[in-house]
Amino acid sequence: MSKRNAIFPASEKRHALYEAHGYSPAVSSGDLIFVSGQVGSRLDGSPEPDFEAQVRLAFENLGNILSASGSSFDDIVDVTSFHTDPENQFETIMKVKNEVFATEPYPSWTAVGVNWLSGFDFEIKVIVRAPDAEA
Repeated sequence: MSKRNAIFPASEKRHALYEAHGYSPAVSSGDLIFVSGQVGSRLDGSPEPDFEAQVRLAFENLGNILSASGSSFDDIVDVTSFHTDPENQFETIMKVKNEVFATEPYPSWTAVGVNWLSGFDFEIKVIVRAPDAEA
C-alpha cells in the first residue's frame, strides 16, 4: 500500500492556514495526487471580494500546489468545483475555465451547488496523475 505524502506550496504564509484547519493542501499516493479544495484566498486567508478575481485566484492557488507537486494543469484528470450561486456564476466560471483548459482532452468535471463555503463563492479540488506515471 502506498504511503500518503503531503505537498505544500512554496508560500510559507499559506502553510499556517493548512495547519490551523488540520489538512494538507495536497497528498500524493502512488501515481495520483489529490489536491484539497482551493479557494480564492489572499495570503492572509481572506476571500478576494470580486467574484471573477476570486475564481482566478483559486486557479492560481491551485497552480501553486500543482507546481509544488511537479505537475501542471495538463496532468489533471478529474475536477470537482463548488459554487454558491451556480446559475449566476456559470458564465464567469466558464470564462476562466476555458482559459485554463484551452485544449482537449479536457479533464472530467463535476460542478456542485452549495450554500456555504466559509465566506468564499467558488472552490476547486482536483485529482492529478503524476506526470512521470504511465498513461
